[in-house]
Amino acid sequence: MQASPIGPRILPCGDSALSVEFSREIDATTNRRVVALAEALAAHAPDGLLETVPTYRSLLVTYDPGRLRGRALTAVIERLIVSGLPERERPRRITVPVLYGGPVGLDLDDLAAAKGMTPEALIALHASAAYRVYMIGFQPGFAYLGGLPDALHMPRLAVPRQRVEAGAIGIGGQQASINSVPGPSGWRYIGRTPLRLFDPARPDPFLLKAGDQVRFRAIDAEEAATLDQAVARGEIMAEWDVIS
Repeated sequence: MQASPIGPRILPCGDSALSVEFSREIDATTNRRVVALAEALAAHAPDGLLETVPTYRSLLVTYDPGRLRGRALTAVIERLIVSGLPERERPRRITVPVLYGGPVGLDLDDLAAAKGMTPEALIALHASAAYRVYMIGFQPGFAYLGGLPDALHMPRLAVPRQRVEAGAIGIGGQQASINSVPGPSGWRYIGRTPLRLFDPARPDPFLLKAGDQVRFRAIDAEEAATLDQAVARGEIMAEWDVIS
């Protein structure tokens, strides 16, 4: 199978998947095209299409080779690209409540000291930005976020921790993150959210999707305890709105 002559490279991934690579660079414009193609394929899915997985700069498209051939799927993708990929007209925005510091925010004080600012100033700066969900990966529901202020960029830890809890709010290099399940990590953590990014009991187990916008809101221990109880009862408690 040859790469597409019309722009993005369409590359085979084994006998049941294609990768549509829009750019070698990482930026919001490229990621918007990735998400737009995923949505276009969802709206015009050929028989045999199984799943699309948005990443920073490419879209993985899986299919059943018994029902759909890679060449035919390539033609569908090329037609969608040629016809134009409209950006999502009304992207979603979620406000994520965060209890900064505490047992999961192990790196808050050290990170603030390294940046020459108070923990309160670091929290205010972190909560002031609008973050784009570039992709979901690594763990089910784990959100990779772009838009971290330059002053908060920080390399990952030299020695990863063996366990970081779900809901931990992280910083790794130029990215921010929200952990979805407990696991090892070399990111630096400054707080936690009561929200559950992954819950297999929900109709849609993933809370966030690529293309969503995230803002953080600082909360105190009392509000965190109230939200913890609500989430434990199965109430998502997410604050959603739509970007006009």
